[in-house]
Amino acid sequence: MDKPLIPVAIPPISQTRKDRDGNTIDNLLIRGLKGKECSQILNSLELVRLKLHQTLHEAGEVIRSVYFLNGGLGSVLTVQPDGRSVEVGLIGKEGFVGLPIVYGFKTSALRVVTQADGTAYRMDAQTLTNLLPECPRLHQELLRFSLILSMQSTQIAACNRLHDVEERLARWLLMSHDRIGGKTMPITQEFLGQMLGTRRSSVSVSASILQKAGMITYTRGNVTILDRPKLREAACDCYRIIQNQEREWRAEAQ
Repeated sequence: MDKPLIPVAIPPISQTRKDRDGNTIDNLLIRGLKGKECSQILNSLELVRLKLHQTLHEAGEVIRSVYFLNGGLGSVLTVQPDGRSVEVGLIGKEGFVGLPIVYGFKTSALRVVTQADGTAYRMDAQTLTNLLPECPRLHQELLRFSLILSMQSTQIAACNRLHDVEERLARWLLMSHDRIGGKTMPITQEFLGQMLGTRRSSVSVSASILQKAGMITYTRGNVTILDRPKLREAACDCYRIIQNQEREWRAEAQ
């Protein structure tokens, strides 16, 4: 029997934590650091603002900076030679952009773009390489996040092949809502079609079905979730599978 689904996979933030300039730290990887390790990392970070559809990493290019997302949403895309792209992962305040650096590589195999305005703590890639041997807790957490993102990517790949657009759209909206937090998300049908690997017309039909069912509203490039429980029912099993596996791994790591 399946274990009950918790509403959100990302662990709640239990206490307020500030950086050197008094800004609230929401990134969970940084919040988990303590003592000297925390000080070393904080001294090397710069808080930057991210704009909608900003490219953080481009496929095939050298990674010069890494990002601990503090707010907003990062979309991980695989890019084909003809320029087409399909989303294979989502990153929010639970995560990090720049995993190849952790494994000793210098280039990105994937494109990472922002799906909403937000903030991130940026660090020079070489600085992270130099610090990791002195920061075992962060190194371990980055490896764990890498596995979680890999699991998410393989499940999304299966989802894009096996499930219809309506189910995939519901799954994507739930995963994005988990990471952004707000009920309204800026998204166009054309861009969402790229994320789901389908035609804009198919997204339009699916969004209309969810809207008529009272789950969402879609106007002027913004999607607002009205009934999250009904949206969970409309989503494919991939959302539950990803949530449950991440919950189990996080529990094992405690």
